[in-house]
Formats: sequence, C-alpha cells, structure tokens
Amino acid sequence: MNKSLLLIAVLAVAGCSLAPEYKRPVAPVPEQWPQKVGASGTAQVTGKAAVADDWHNFFPDASLQALIAAALEHNRDLRIAVARVDEARAQAGLARADRFPTIDVSGQRQAALTPADLSATGRSSSSQRYDANLGIAAFELDFWGRVKNLNDAARANFLASDFAQRAFRLTLISDVASTYFSLLELDRRLTLAEAATKSREESRRLIEKRRDVGLANDLDYFAADGAWQAARAESANLSRQKAAAENALRLLVGNSTELLPAATTVTTATAATTAATDALADPAELRVDLPSDVLLRRPDVLAAEQKLIAANANIGAARAAFLPRISLTAVAGSASHALAGLFDAGSGAWSFVPLIKWPLFDGGRSAGNVDLAEARKNIAVAEYEKTIQQAFREIADLLAARDRYGEQLQALEAATAAQGERLQRVEARHLAGVSSYLELLDAQREHFAAQQSALAARRARAATAASLYKALGGA
Repeated sequence: MNKSLLLIAVLAVAGCSLAPEYKRPVAPVPEQWPQKVGASGTAQVTGKAAVADDWHNFFPDASLQALIAAALEHNRDLRIAVARVDEARAQAGLARADRFPTIDVSGQRQAALTPADLSATGRSSSSQRYDANLGIAAFELDFWGRVKNLNDAARANFLASDFAQRAFRLTLISDVASTYFSLLELDRRLTLAEAATKSREESRRLIEKRRDVGLANDLDYFAADGAWQAARAESANLSRQKAAAENALRLLVGNSTELLPAATTVTTATAATTAATDALADPAELRVDLPSDVLLRRPDVLAAEQKLIAANANIGAARAAFLPRISLTAVAGSASHALAGLFDAGSGAWSFVPLIKWPLFDGGRSAGNVDLAEARKNIAVAEYEKTIQQAFREIADLLAARDRYGEQLQALEAATAAQGERLQRVEARHLAGVSSYLELLDAQREHFAAQQSALAARRARAATAASLYKALGGA
C-alpha cells in the first residue's frame, strides 16, 4: 500500500499523462511515385518542385476566377463545413475551460417560519439569513492528466474539422473548374454540331433539288437525309448535356446565373475549334515533390492524423478513471441575520470541502472504456493509413493521366488536321464529279468526329490539371 501511495505521489508531482506517446505511423506507400515509361521505353522519374501557391495563379481565366470566388462565398456545403469548424472550436473551448476553476459570486437570502407545535419553545418563530459569497465549486485537480487529455482530444478534433473544411474547399475549387471546363467543351461541341446540322440540311436540300431534275438518285437523298437527322439528334443530345452542366455549375456556385459563361456565337467549325483552344488552354505544368512531402501536406491526411491524435489522447483520459479523482469546493464570504449587518465586523464565513473519490468496483466499466478507446485508436490508425494510400493512388493516377492526355490530344489534333485535309480534297473531287456524295458524307462524318474527340480530350486534360491541383494540397 505504501508503494502504491508513493507511486501516486511521484506521478502527481510529475504531472503525469497516462496517454500513450504519440508517434506518427509510417506511411504505407512507396517512397517514389510510379515511374513513367516514355515512348523509347526508358523510365522517366518525375521531377521535384512545388505546386502553384494560389488558385488565382493556377486558373488564369477571369470567368473561372469569378465562378470560384462566388462558390467560395455562396456555396452552401462550404458554409456547413465552416460552421462545423466553428462548432468544433466551441467544443474545444468548453474542454479547455474545464482545466480552470469556475469562480462564482453569489448572494442569497433565506427566510423561514416555524409553527408553534414544532417549536421547542411552544411558540411560533421566524428566522432569516443573508449570505454573500465568492466560491469555487468542484474543481478537479488534474493529477493524472484526465482533463488535459480530454482538452487535447477536443483540440485535435477541432483541427481535424478545420483541415476537413480546407479539403472541402479544395474539392469545391476543383469541382467548379472541372464543371466549367465541361460546360465550355459542350458549348463548343454544340456549336460544331449546329454548324454540321445547318450544312447537312443545305446538302439535303440541294440533293433533293438535283433528284427532282434527275441529277441525283434516291440513295444520295436518303444518305443526306439520314446525315441531317443524325446531326439534329447529336445537337439535341449536346444541348441536354450542356443544360445539365449549367445547372451543376449553378449549384456549385450557389449564387446567380449571371456568372455562367456566355454561349458561343461562332458559327463555323474552325472558329469553334479556335475558341475552344483559347478557353481550354494548356494547364499549368505541375511537378510534384516526393510522396512523403506531398501526402503529409494534404488537408485530408492532416485531418485523419488529428483524429488519430484525439483517439490517442482519449486513451489517457480512459486510463485516468482507475485512479483517484480529487476535487475542491471552497466558499468565502459574509453572513448575517440582517441585510444591514451583512458586511459588519465578525460576519465573515467560509467553508472548504476537499473530496477524493477512488473507484473500487464499477462492474468493468472503466476497463471497458479503456478497451473502447484503444479500439478506436486502432481504427484511427487504419483510417489514417488508408487515407494516405488513397491519396497516393489519386495522385499517381492523375500524373499518369496528365501525361497520357497530352499524348492523346496531340494525336487527336493531328488526326483532326488530317481529316480536314481529306475533307477539302473530297469536296473538290465531289464538285468536279469525280467522287460520290457518299464519299463526301463519310469524310464529313470523320472530320466531325475527330473535332469532337479533340475537344473532349482537351477538356479532360484541363480537368485533370484541376484535380491534380486539389490532390497536391492546393494553396
């Protein structure tokens, strides 16, 4: 027993914390990003540099900047995330307040009437008392760090909430940019489709006239009519997709429709392609640090680590339940039977009530709480490691996509140029009467498809850059 008391005394003097020493788990991912294999078959290691420090610099398009700024101000999900941070900050403040005594000033009057049959004198009597006190109520002396650990856990939860809000902010920026790029792509593709519809309608009208005078057959007419109807259907499909993209962007922005990009007014395929190239310009080139540097600055990884720190602190609080808990209640003031004499000489009054509680038997509740805290820490460790693994995969996928989309776009633009040259020559041959209308129609379809594919690839590359900005932790 003496040894136990000595141990308790030593721990009390040392201000012991019963929480396990926190050690950041080793990241369960490779030390390098997957190597890129170039066209020559040789491995090319990704270089080391920093991400753009601000989304204004990373997204130079003025219209997109206005949309992002509006979303950061008006998006309701972001408002909820910010409010969650305020909630966690308030909870951390409540936990921190428990480490300090609560000092109250109180004033009280007591009055009582005792009937005659209950009075020792056989006569009714009355009494009254006035008190004015300054006191501390049930302040816990935190010898074992229970309150401190609860405070540390609340602070870590607040930081986790703050990092989660930052992660959502990055996601919102990326989503606005990606949706904006999709809207631009669909707008340009719709312009191409409407130009193709108009052109094919004119071809159908001319072939119908030529058929009426015997210079064209039914096969040419039906081919022209089918091509026109297909172009109309594609225009309707793209118009539907564009409307959906506009609605998605409105929801993300959370404000008005005035910030949406204006519809394209160009009417030729060449002008539409040029406009798309300008709007979906080459994204900023991002080179990344080593995984150990990149992953540990991502807000979602930082949030997961703070949850792990909170779980670690909760173990200390649960272990402290096995040890005695000491609390103090102290009151000092003045008391008198009359209000006028409340502060007269000799009216001073005080009370001092120290309380020690040492649990002897609780049916295993304290042990169960420790087991629960340790199990939750194990869960937090696994969730932290899973977050790192998911982040590593996300960045690795985006790095690979960035490289491949660049190669794909280069090939598609070359294919578009080749199909354009082919179309010009087939048109010349058709006007000279050397080639059939079916050959011209095939060339038109191939050129249209190549233009659409190039626009889609350009949008995908721009969206990949936006996702990579988020994945690398943004600004």
